[in-house]
Amino acid sequence: MRNPYDVLGVAKGASEAEIKKAFRKLAKEFHPDRNKNDAKAKDRFAEANTAYEILGDAEKRKQFDRGEIDAEGKPRATGFEGFTGGFGGGRGGFDYEGMARGRGGAGGMGEDIFSHIFGEAFRAGGAGPGGGRQPAKGEDVAAELSVTLEQVGSEEKLRLSLPGGRDVDVMIPKGVVDGQTIRLRGLGQPGGFRAEPGDALLTIRVLPHPRFTAEGPDLRASVEVPLEDAVLGGTIRVPTLTGAVEMKIPAMTSSGRTFRLRGKGLPKKDGTRGDLFATTAITLPAGDEPALTEFARARRAAKAE
Repeated sequence: MRNPYDVLGVAKGASEAEIKKAFRKLAKEFHPDRNKNDAKAKDRFAEANTAYEILGDAEKRKQFDRGEIDAEGKPRATGFEGFTGGFGGGRGGFDYEGMARGRGGAGGMGEDIFSHIFGEAFRAGGAGPGGGRQPAKGEDVAAELSVTLEQVGSEEKLRLSLPGGRDVDVMIPKGVVDGQTIRLRGLGQPGGFRAEPGDALLTIRVLPHPRFTAEGPDLRASVEVPLEDAVLGGTIRVPTLTGAVEMKIPAMTSSGRTFRLRGKGLPKKDGTRGDLFATTAITLPAGDEPALTEFARARRAAKAE
């Protein structure tokens, strides 16, 4: 796996917004739905998602920058920095072949040491120094999960059926966007003998909502305002994903004016929430209002003069 910064094409000091913008551009370009017969596009799409899993998460990004995890999000081996003893059976060296066969210690001591240095591939019989060929990892599987904005907002745990009939519980992650693919490690096809299973690549589909439109973590909605409240000012009820709230509007509020309700949007990766932008739509009385009709006629006449 390449460096996630190189994958997304951003600098190491890139902002969260720049990283998200770069990921969305790549996801749109290489999404499997738009490249059904292009295997390379599928690989690029998966690579972009893996990179975003690291750089899109503030804590994982710090861990990667510090060298604590690799480009796939796996912990790096530590504790052997500065080792200069050399490998081999010479003086001052380290007989790793003898240790791996048990000559340098009791039982499986050599295997444990080398699985720590070279990763689980060594424990699974993969390629280590002087070792054989690493067993093939199981194939990845693709799946989709359709969710509502309410489910995204509540970070609900959902039941998902993977290819092959396996059912798993999936927690909707913070900051998820429509079309984003999440890697569920170890939930793909089984690997070869003593090899790791593949992963499940889960694409999230956010269903259209009758009232709200999502823009990243923010939501937009149209709110009806009675004419008398628009003219005189007042308090109106504004629907949110978690129930209606009250919002004050000033006198002489025109139709199309937008108000921000902070923290009433969708969850973000950092644990905060986006905002809800409510745009006013002035409603007229349902029945005949002689005074209002006379006022409108007077206004029209005044403009005509």
